[in-house]
Amino acid sequence: MTDVPPRESVVSKLFRSEQGGHEQVVLCQDRASGLRAVIALHSTALGPGLGGTRFFPYPSDDAAVEDALNLARGMSYKNALAGLDHGGGKGVIIGDPATDKTPELLRAYGRFVATLGGRYVTACDVGTYVADMDVVATENPWTTGRSPQNGGAGDSSVLTAYGVFQGMRASARTLWGEPTLAGRRVGIAGIGKVGHHLVEHLLADGATVVVTDVRAEAVAAVCERHPGVEVADGTGALIRAGLDVYAPCALGGALNDDTVPVLTATVVCGAANNQLAHPGVEKDLADRGILYAPDYVVNAGGVIQVADELHGFDFDRARAKAAKIYDTTLAIFERAAADGIPPAAAADRLAEQRMADRTPAESWLRPTVA
Repeated sequence: MTDVPPRESVVSKLFRSEQGGHEQVVLCQDRASGLRAVIALHSTALGPGLGGTRFFPYPSDDAAVEDALNLARGMSYKNALAGLDHGGGKGVIIGDPATDKTPELLRAYGRFVATLGGRYVTACDVGTYVADMDVVATENPWTTGRSPQNGGAGDSSVLTAYGVFQGMRASARTLWGEPTLAGRRVGIAGIGKVGHHLVEHLLADGATVVVTDVRAEAVAAVCERHPGVEVADGTGALIRAGLDVYAPCALGGALNDDTVPVLTATVVCGAANNQLAHPGVEKDLADRGILYAPDYVVNAGGVIQVADELHGFDFDRARAKAAKIYDTTLAIFERAAADGIPPAAAADRLAEQRMADRTPAESWLRPTVA
């Protein structure tokens, strides 16, 4: 019988793994509403942790905790490279949002976030929407992604898609010499809140767009609005569809040992978080000559939008900051080439340097909420 090494526990990951280092993890339960949630704070070196709340039917409680840890860590790096005075945090609610989400549950969640006293500022993520944040905000002042009627910025996916498009422009400039997707074939896996906005940017720039989504109604809606869009029968077909650019815009782990060897695209740039399934995938991409735009760099437009909400939202100001994702992505590609490392490693180095150079300040303990 072959010995199988034991799987690392989430507690071991939290305290001992290089992927850990989190400051605080809170397990939340409210029996009356059925709430079970995890709030993870990775770092507050740059300011209060800022990151969305994911509502998802995790296969196990351990999987929920691990996802919260990974997502919170990613937010620390994302906020650092976006130039925000925020650390990284993330909330996950365990359950099916289609059947388990209620106002009572969301209010209970808001009360738990409020107990952190501003160390964590929440927003929307997979399975949560602007209307949900309006409910959470009734119990928790540290809530962003609210509706304009309630003092918020509204749908943050607008600037998330805009930032991904800027990352694609930087990728095109690096690989093909011009910051445009005109004449290129771009495949988008996942055309939900972010993906359908990205379709519009690409078509306006002259790209050919191929899409896929597990939800037939999402595909139908995009095709009805944009009849020229092509449809692939699943992600497996999409990544083999003779692409120039592949944009993973659904859940994480899209770049793995199965997908990387068969990718036809020479650029990967998408909105999904945690696209690299495990350490080493970034090298596999580089070895195949595929230019990878680090996910947490290019998908930062949404967090830029909700961070601006804390100071009295101004869309033009937030959009101008999201436009700088183009410059940041170019700088990462240049650093990667100079250091002889994959872009993901170069992005990590730049983010870690910014966090290391900053001493936690007390001024952010009670951020001003508009």
